[in-house]
Amino acid sequence: MSMFGIIVLVVVLLIVISGLKILYEYERGVIFRLGRISGVRGPGFIIVIPFLEKMVRVSLRLVTMDVPPQDVITKDNVSVKVNAVLYFRVVEPSRAIVQVENYLYATSQLAQTTLRSTLGQVELDELLSEREKLNITLQEILDKQTDTWGIKVTMVEVKYVDLPQEMQRAMAKQAEAERERRAKVISAEGEFQAATKIAEASDILAANPVSLQLRFLQTINDISSEKASTIILPLPLDVISAFTKKAEKPNS
Repeated sequence: MSMFGIIVLVVVLLIVISGLKILYEYERGVIFRLGRISGVRGPGFIIVIPFLEKMVRVSLRLVTMDVPPQDVITKDNVSVKVNAVLYFRVVEPSRAIVQVENYLYATSQLAQTTLRSTLGQVELDELLSEREKLNITLQEILDKQTDTWGIKVTMVEVKYVDLPQEMQRAMAKQAEAERERRAKVISAEGEFQAATKIAEASDILAANPVSLQLRFLQTINDISSEKASTIILPLPLDVISAFTKKAEKPNS
C-alpha cells in the first residue's frame, strides 16, 4: 500500500472515531443534521455522522444557581438587599437548546428580575415573616416563564434579607417595647387574678366568723414557728366575746 493510501485510511479512521460519542446517564445529545434538529440521543454509545451532524450535550442534573443580592424596595418603601438560591433542571433538551441561546444565563437573569419585581410588591413585615409563601410564589412564576425553554424550576429559597442599620435599630427597639408590653400585661393579669382570689377568700371568711378566728390563730402559730422573738398581737374582740359567752353559760 502506498503512502497516500495509508494517509487516506488514517484520515478516514480518525473521522469515523470522531463520530463515536459516549453520553453519561445524566446527559442527552441534541443532534442537528445539516442545521436542522433531528432528535435527542443518549445515554450510552451513539454515532454522529461527521460533517453532516452536530451534537450538543445537555445535562439533566439538578442545577443549583445562586441569585446575587438584589436591591429591592418593598411596598412600604424600605430598601433592602435580598439574595436567593434557585433549583432547576432541564426536562426537554431540544427546547433548552433551540428556544434560548444560553439557558443558564437566561434563567439567572430571569430569576434576578423576578426576585426584584415580586418582593417589591410586599411589605417588609411580610417579607420577613412569610418567607415560605414568597418562596412558593417565586417558584410558580419562574416555572411558568421557563416552561417554554424546557426547564423545570423545582424550588426557590430566599436566603438572606439585609436590612439597613437604622432599620435594624428601629426593629430592635420595637421588639424590646413589645417584650416590655407583654411583661406588663402578664404582671397585670397576675395581680388581677390574685386580687380576685383574695376577694373570694374574704367573702368566704366574712360569711363564717369562726373560720376567721381559726385563720387568725393559724397565722399566729405560723409566725411563732418562724421567729424566735416575742410578738405581741392585739386580740380581736370577737375572740374574747366567744370565750365570754362560753363562761356565762354555766352560770345561767
